[in-house]
Amino acid sequence: MVNFIEGGVCAAQGFQAAGIHVGVKASSSPDKKDLALIVSDVECAAAAVYTSNVVKAAPVHVDMAHLADGKARAIIANSGNANTCAPGGEENAERMCAAAARAVGCRAEDVAVSSTGVIGQPIRIDVIEAGVPALYAALSHSSEGSDAAARAIMTTDTVKKEVALETTIGGKTVRMGGIAKGSGMIHPNMGTMLCFLTTDCAISPAMIKTALLETARVSFNRISVDGDTSTNDTCIVLANGMAGNQFIAAKGPDYDAFLEALQTLCVELARKMASDGEGAKHLITCHVQGAASEKSAEIIAKSVISSTLTKAAIFGTDANWGRVLCAMGYSGETFDPDKVDVHFASAAGDIAVCEQGRGLPFDEDLAKKILTEHDVEINITMGEGDGSCTCWGCDITYDYIQINGDYRT
Repeated sequence: MVNFIEGGVCAAQGFQAAGIHVGVKASSSPDKKDLALIVSDVECAAAAVYTSNVVKAAPVHVDMAHLADGKARAIIANSGNANTCAPGGEENAERMCAAAARAVGCRAEDVAVSSTGVIGQPIRIDVIEAGVPALYAALSHSSEGSDAAARAIMTTDTVKKEVALETTIGGKTVRMGGIAKGSGMIHPNMGTMLCFLTTDCAISPAMIKTALLETARVSFNRISVDGDTSTNDTCIVLANGMAGNQFIAAKGPDYDAFLEALQTLCVELARKMASDGEGAKHLITCHVQGAASEKSAEIIAKSVISSTLTKAAIFGTDANWGRVLCAMGYSGETFDPDKVDVHFASAAGDIAVCEQGRGLPFDEDLAKKILTEHDVEINITMGEGDGSCTCWGCDITYDYIQINGDYRT
């Protein structure tokens, strides 16, 4: 049984977090937090997954090296500058780790680093290094610490993204929490997302890596906002073992319980990112069932949520189901269109718009009412097999163009 709780990355035993403004962002307002720190009281098993983009940010390369041994103690992250394709990028990422390590009292190699923001501009490493002592002093085990860290990694996000839960593993209460940022440049595999996960579960680096890879596949790799895959995508999980459960070193019932909790946590964070897509007015959930396989269902669902014309139709509350079939048809998957049924659904109701690949007469007013809700579902039944998948996206609006037309300037 998984129960949602408060606390974010500070929900698990032994984790502290903080977020402050140091001046990476141009604003002088202390409310515009731009530097975050997450610290465990003890050394952690650690794992990460990264962007599939060939162009990778300096912090990604540094994390690949620092987390190669499966251990870490802290994460430092900034917003306002991506530290990608920037002069002295890796040196500055290492300096961020070193500054955090001096404050925490650990090796620089035991610190992970992430950045998000504008690409190609030198990062203000001087204000980061000068701000770390105040950042460390602000650390808190309370939910306020997680809240501050969550806000410090936001760029075009309109809301913070924070989740925590607890479950029982081996008779012990295990907690985990996460914060994330992501609003634009979101597309499988991964997106412009940073995600930091903490847990007090006792689990080996090998098993936590296995769990994270499987979790990313069914959560962060199933969302899309705009079809752009970022250079900085990073998801890091730290496990400090303070829950006192029997150490998980192999697959079995305890691993399965851990995996279920981690996937539940990350699906919630993924949904929050899709829901907060830049300028978005709707969260689009696409359920595909009856596909030839899970992989086939995933490819088709991703094609639908990534379709610009489908996004535009949902923005306009237009039940244009032809856009859905069109996106399915160019997905690359082979299927019989004459077996496809499509429904639109939301809290306002459910309406069938296509049956056996042909249009149905339907109440346009009801359809518009259904599509006016923030959370909209596109439910597809294919009649090809027992494969199923759910993916998440959002509509595209005038605001998206405005946000990205002057993002750098």
